[in-house]
Amino acid sequence: MVGFALDRLWCETMGLIDGDSKERPLRLVAEVLAREGVPYALIGGVAVQMHTVEPRSTLDIDVAVPRFEDVPREALLAAGFEYTGRHAHSDNWRAPGNGPLATRVAVQFSAEDVGIAAAVAHATSVVLKDGLRLQVATAADLIVLKLAAAGEPQRRPSKREHDLADVLALLEEHPQLSSPQLAASVREIRQRLSDTGLGG
Repeated sequence: MVGFALDRLWCETMGLIDGDSKERPLRLVAEVLAREGVPYALIGGVAVQMHTVEPRSTLDIDVAVPRFEDVPREALLAAGFEYTGRHAHSDNWRAPGNGPLATRVAVQFSAEDVGIAAAVAHATSVVLKDGLRLQVATAADLIVLKLAAAGEPQRRPSKREHDLADVLALLEEHPQLSSPQLAASVREIRQRLSDTGLGG
């Protein structure tokens, strides 16, 4: 995947330790979740990578699970992941690795939030060239999640703009998902960002 190649290039450019790329943690997370029987859906940038043609790089792994208690803590710890705390909308971990904790791939579990249950329920199985099987949120569910994130006032403005860009990229790739209501939601969020001097 082009997105993975971009991520690896970024790691090399930044001088990060060889092996501290996103592919290995993604495989490990998928293996742990499958082994523990946890229903999940990849969301965020990784999922957008899989639904669009244009290259989309991302440095973290976002996973939706039905409830926070479904996060397989003991299995993740046994696999070498390190827990870094809970935020309002996510349970946060860092991948195993040789580098400092802050340089390792972030893994964020989201649950009990707008669109999460639907994303997990509708997730489709995707098999990559090397045989890695992943559960990925549909483009329609990703749009719902991205719009919710873009509308979150506490979220960084740059992140909110990025969320809107992802929505537009998904709609370009999947025009059948477009609707007047969706277009109105995008315009409303853009207007709110513009009104606060944060949008274009």
